Amino acid sequence: MGTMPKKKSMTIRRALSLVLAYIVLCVTGGVVASLLFVPAVFGANTVAKAVIPSLQVEGIDFDVTSLPQQSRMYASDGSLIATFYSQNRVVVPIKDVSEYMQKAIVAREDRRFFEHSGVDVQGVMRAFIQTYVLKRDMQGGSSLTQQYVKNVLMVQAREDNDPIAEYHAQESTIARKLREMLIAVQMEKMYSKPEILQGYLNIAQFGSNNLYGVETAAQRYFNVHAKDLNLVQSATIAAITKNPAGLDPSIPENQEDSENERNIVLKLMLDQGLIEQAEYDEAVNIPLVDTLNIQSVNQGCQSAGNAAFFCSYVTTKILNSEEFGETEADRQKLLNEGGLDIYTTMDVNANNAAMQAANDTIPASDPSGMEVMIAAIKPGTGEVLGFGINRTYDATDAAASDQTKTSMNYMVDQVDGGGWGVQVGSTWKPINMVAWMQQGRSINESLRTSTSYPLSNFNCGNYTFANTNWKVENSGGGTVNPETPLQGLIRSHNTTQASMASQIGLCAIADAATALGYHNAPSSAMDVYSSNSFNAPMTIGAVQASPLTMANVYATLGANGVACTPIAMTRVTDKNGDEIDVPQADCHQAIDPEIAQTTAYALNQGVVTAGGEAATTQLDNGRKTFAKTGTNENTYMLTAGFVPNVVSAFVAVGDAQDPTHNTFDNKTINGVYRSEWFGMYIATPAWKQFMNTYLNAINAPIDNNYGNPAQKYLTASGVRATTNNQNNQSNQTTQNGQQAQNQNQEGQ
Repeated sequence: MGTMPKKKSMTIRRALSLVLAYIVLCVTGGVVASLLFVPAVFGANTVAKAVIPSLQVEGIDFDVTSLPQQSRMYASDGSLIATFYSQNRVVVPIKDVSEYMQKAIVAREDRRFFEHSGVDVQGVMRAFIQTYVLKRDMQGGSSLTQQYVKNVLMVQAREDNDPIAEYHAQESTIARKLREMLIAVQMEKMYSKPEILQGYLNIAQFGSNNLYGVETAAQRYFNVHAKDLNLVQSATIAAITKNPAGLDPSIPENQEDSENERNIVLKLMLDQGLIEQAEYDEAVNIPLVDTLNIQSVNQGCQSAGNAAFFCSYVTTKILNSEEFGETEADRQKLLNEGGLDIYTTMDVNANNAAMQAANDTIPASDPSGMEVMIAAIKPGTGEVLGFGINRTYDATDAAASDQTKTSMNYMVDQVDGGGWGVQVGSTWKPINMVAWMQQGRSINESLRTSTSYPLSNFNCGNYTFANTNWKVENSGGGTVNPETPLQGLIRSHNTTQASMASQIGLCAIADAATALGYHNAPSSAMDVYSSNSFNAPMTIGAVQASPLTMANVYATLGANGVACTPIAMTRVTDKNGDEIDVPQADCHQAIDPEIAQTTAYALNQGVVTAGGEAATTQLDNGRKTFAKTGTNENTYMLTAGFVPNVVSAFVAVGDAQDPTHNTFDNKTINGVYRSEWFGMYIATPAWKQFMNTYLNAINAPIDNNYGNPAQKYLTASGVRATTNNQNNQSNQTTQNGQQAQNQNQEGQ
């Protein structure tokens, strides 16, 4: 039986020939060296075969600004909300890195950096002797330039999603070393030493958790900028590159080794004449733990605390906006690697006040399981000020089994990361009043009301309804006949809303809602004319809307009729400082200012101050209050209102996951039992707490001059410029899903 042939081991002579090839490569810059790589010289050497195709280095981008960089999101006051990254890096120019740090990294990684031309010949010879002659541990011998090349090749491979290229960029082979050397020599011809040092300091890994670059390391370990790093801090960071995970000083079990390696760097700096003996003596005796000031490296909305739900809204807006890339994957990559500075509309005071009010109203762990959802927006600007919910933001699997946690932002539309919205109940009724006045009618006109309305009365345009009656009544039953639209709003009577709609047609109300900024929350049916919302019960709030949309509707009423599209960002710049277009508010005069003022008058004089059902919303210090409460049967409790040109807010309370089965009937909430709940009992206190807290925090002046009604809308006869009962429009097929239901939507 024959024996297997032994694998031929590398002889010293063969190893030496490779070292000489390295040196020739270094000295000649690749011209003569390329002759050594042809098969005639190496024969059938497999190393040569591996090296030859690797000499093509075109297409490699060594521009330091092209490196993946963290993106940052800021509140309106400039405070940081969150960072996003695939590699946690902030690129800085070499002028913004302290001299100590520059010296430390050169001493640690490449003492002859300023002398060689890309490849350290002495280092290569030393590594060869240590590894192949003396048979000691493998020595690298790589210059700082070579290490930069290796890192760039690895980053490019990750960017190209090429795991094979990433493997070859770091494999322990002669071929990889030769390629690295060739590129390093070429780099030294193209870039200055400071530029190469700058590149290395920005690309190198200086810790675990994807921590890259000297600026990020300085902030992580010492809470300073790279330009302010002192000797001890610099030596600590320079030592980490040897083993980024094992020498990360933020990990307690690493700190002894980290201090030892730091001291080695200090000794190298002393031996190389980069620091004085006195500096060394002082620095080496300082305990590592006394120098640290560890900062959090948590990223994304998960670490944004109270601002997490707003953060998720902004990121979803970015991922949905073509301005940030052609595809969602492109946009996600830009967010994680593009070095964006995202300036948002979030007011820290508003967001904190909303979160506090939500949690004070119902604790997250309350057995009722009810959510308190608050959205706030600034009238006339579209600027979303903040969100509140009695939940902790958590996008991990832990949220699935913990009712106190969620990553769902129930305050926004489904397309923006929210749910299906809430049925808004009587908070819809000011929309009916706007539509009524738009048809030239007076809010003091006496209307005949009933508990039964033919659905054909609501026909309009191309829409016709089933030939049946809609049974509707007020809270407690029955109707009040006659009653004016103003009285119907004050008392929140459903039958009066039905009477108004039967006279002007449902299209007038849908058009008014759209003008005010209303749309449905479900992404499949956002249009108010969608079959699941465009029906008679819409007039008493049987629609699915997000709290933010309803806050925006009231914002239009509080901005003299100027409607805006909600916006979360005011400005975004990329890593080069260039502006990226962001979605605009498109503010415009949506309804007549006289109609906005008259509706505000009705909300204040009637609903709040004249004993109306929203009297409990009255704000502190005699501030004129414009608000409306609502109750959607036994599933949602609601309150909406605004302070003109300052803030509009909407509060919804209910079980957002299962409102149908987890109702308010005979419910104990935050220790209080009621057999029957209304919006004024629970949504109103939350709304009022938020408004008062926020207004006090920003010292909002009291201006009680808003809400001046137009006389023509107050006269009993009305102006009746156009009476728009559309009953006799062309017959159309009954719209699918428009079968009306008997619903009690009165707000209390």
